[in-house]
Order: sequence, then C-alpha cells, then structure tokens
Amino acid sequence: MLEKHWTDLLRTGISIREGRLSSVTLLRRLGNHSRRNRIYKALRELGRVIRTITLLRYLSEPTPRDQITMVTNRTENFHKFAAHLMIGGQLISHNDPDYQERVVKFNELMSNCAIYSTALDITDAANGLAAEGHPVDLDDLATISPYITRTIRRFGDWIVDLAPPADAPATRLDLEPRVLFATSRA
Repeated sequence: MLEKHWTDLLRTGISIREGRLSSVTLLRRLGNHSRRNRIYKALRELGRVIRTITLLRYLSEPTPRDQITMVTNRTENFHKFAAHLMIGGQLISHNDPDYQERVVKFNELMSNCAIYSTALDITDAANGLAAEGHPVDLDDLATISPYITRTIRRFGDWIVDLAPPADAPATRLDLEPRVLFATSRA
C-alpha cells in the first residue's frame, strides 16, 4: 500500500511544506469518515511502520531505551511534584474546561516557580562551598533534584512581594577547576 500511494504521500507532504495545504485542513479531511480515503490508509500504514521500527530499536539498542527511560522518569517526577503542590486535592471540582485549564496552568506555574527557587538555593549552596575552597563534584551536583517537597509550606502564610529583589540571584555556578578537582596537597 505504501508503494502504491507513495507519490500521493509525497505530494501531500510537499503541499503542507510549501503552504498550499494547511495541516489543520488535512487533519480535518482525514478525521471526517476517512476510512476509505487512500491517503488516510497510506498514512495509517506509514505510522504503523514507524511505530514498529521505533519499538524494534527500543528493544535492540540500549541508547534509545536509556534516553526514553530518562525522559519518562524526569516527566513523572515533575508530575509527582506538581501533584504534591496541588492545593485542594487531585480532582478539579468544576466541569468547566476554562476553569480546569486555569487550575492546571496555575499548578504548573507554581511548580515551576518552586523548582526555580530550589535551583537557585542549590546554586547558592554550591557557590558558597566553592568560595570556601571545598571541592564540588559535578556528579554530586547532578544527583541533587530540585523536586524537594519537605521544605515547601503548602498551606502556610504566603506573602507576595512584587518588588524586584535588591540583588540579582546567582543563576550560574562559578566553579573554578581547583574546586571541581581537588588537588593533592604535598
């Protein structure tokens, strides 16, 4: 089927790339009772081939498997952290889609702000250790997660101060080579 309709697939792809056919229009056409449409059938088969190749690479090669596992774990950790910060329980009480979207966006904003604040604290601590002359190992820093939940007061007093801070936060690790790799003292 792919061989038979390959020119149609290429023509469709080129039309989208050159702006003659929008991807939205194509999706709308394929979504409306398109089981008999030859482009739909060819795209479905192409998707199955790509999915099969991806699964075979996942099973046979350790590099894609490690990358997918790493990204999946990172995403799951973020969602667990965001769920911890969700005030009012895991369920959104209203059926209004606009309200639900606002709640989800607010939760992600709060999660990102907490992660940013924790990352700044970790950066300050690492810079402080380096300034005192203690060796800081990058592998040790890589194991520190900004998804720390025990220091966040979810239901405490929140004071919003919109004034800019007096000094800019340190967002860069200032580690010299002597701090990264401790030299032997003779």
